[in-house]
Amino acid sequence: MLAELGGVSRRTFYRWRELGQGPAAFKLPNGELRVWRSDFTTWLRQLEAAA
Repeated sequence: MLAELGGVSRRTFYRWRELGQGPAAFKLPNGELRVWRSDFTTWLRQLEAAA
């Protein structure tokens, strides 16, 4: 996913999430975050529409 965002760093992506500006995600039992592909695509389309 980070590569699809043009090489955005992991820290930047997590900061977007902390600020409520990232795609919807869910946490696995081991603590890792996952984002559904459909939520990621929707989030990207919203960014494009706002630009």
